[in-house]
Amino acid sequence: MVLTLVAAGAFVLHAAALDWRPVDDVVMGGRSVSSASVSPGGALLFEGAVSLENGGGFASLRSGPARHDFSGVAGIVLRLRGDGKRYRLSLRAAAAFDGVQYQATFTAPAGDWSLVELPWERFEARFRGRPVPGAPRLDPAQVQWLGLVIGDRQEGRFSLELDSLRALLP
Repeated sequence: MVLTLVAAGAFVLHAAALDWRPVDDVVMGGRSVSSASVSPGGALLFEGAVSLENGGGFASLRSGPARHDFSGVAGIVLRLRGDGKRYRLSLRAAAAFDGVQYQATFTAPAGDWSLVELPWERFEARFRGRPVPGAPRLDPAQVQWLGLVIGDRQEGRFSLELDSLRALLP
């Protein structure tokens, strides 16, 4: 993991430096596939195909476990280039592989590089894609896992380049 301080309380986390692993719907019998690689420009490239066969319908990446202290900032800004599809950034505060995730949905604009702001208020508690009523709010100081998800019945090929996660300053 590369964490670079750019100002007091600010950070830039370069996405390609993390250890990303696919976790697709094949874990429940689906047929979606995804991969993580480094693009020619040095960004994380999340690509593959979502299939609705066999009750599937999602593809995801998850970083390896590491403590990320995002306290003192208002949220996360993604620098990305996408395909116009909807994705979710997932954060997990527990060290366990499975559990409640806090997800914020965003559209990855097609074409040029864009910045997408995700304030903490946009993150909703979910477990295996379903809302978790009454869950505590995300504690930004305790994030252990980062993830990207595409689902929502968006069948077909997808491609998302994620360059960095930056501090959304208050």
